[in-house]
Amino acid sequence: MSRLVNVSLAALRVRYVERGRPLPADLEAALRADERAGARALLAAVARRRAENRAEGQRLRTLLRYERALWAAGVEAVAGVDEAGMSPLAGPVAAGAVIFAPETRIPGVDDCKKLDATERERLAPLIKEAAIAWAVAFVEPEEIDRLNIYWAGIAAMERAVAALGRAPQHLLIDGRRLDRVPVPQQKIICGDAKSFTIGAASILAKTARDALMRELDARYPGYGFARHKGYPVRAHLKVLAARGPCPIHRRSFAPVQQALGICAG
Repeated sequence: MSRLVNVSLAALRVRYVERGRPLPADLEAALRADERAGARALLAAVARRRAENRAEGQRLRTLLRYERALWAAGVEAVAGVDEAGMSPLAGPVAAGAVIFAPETRIPGVDDCKKLDATERERLAPLIKEAAIAWAVAFVEPEEIDRLNIYWAGIAAMERAVAALGRAPQHLLIDGRRLDRVPVPQQKIICGDAKSFTIGAASILAKTARDALMRELDARYPGYGFARHKGYPVRAHLKVLAARGPCPIHRRSFAPVQQALGICAG
């Protein structure tokens, strides 16, 4: 009980639940001997946190199965690659690439589409800090219109890989192959939900593109780019029909062609 003298249960909750520090065995024993309801509630919260940590650890082990197989074979520089912004009507397509040291784990990393904006923004700097190398590249709307969106996505991923500060030994790619990149690679369908490094790359691509769309909203006000990031939501389609496209709209996309009075069929 001596460890609990002059220490409030609220302070213990902050330290061992909210901050996630390990609860020392003697302090846990003292809490178990404490008959206060607050002590029991604190122990229950610690137990929940431990269970969540175990579940997250298992989730991360599953997400790292592709990477760990390569690491075990001596391939250390494994790059995850993914794109963001294929379906918007405006703005660039982005791609991220990232390499981690073997056994790197960042709790919370997942397919960016499963995470809300706040969680993506929290994770992006953690990914950059933990990475051996990372890069984000863009393909602008004019080039999207010239190449078509599929090849623009490929080009963005090629550029992201080329911009890495360390040459990758193997690529894990979300649903694509980069045939012009002379590096061993693996195409993984829905890879951003199955591979840790691809998921991290998806977060970097998405947060970088979202930040750019917020900047473009200030340059081209009235379209709502900061809110919808150029995606074809109802509000965007309505203003596009009323005002017509601005310079960052993708003119090869059917709704933009319709707003220009061009027959898309």
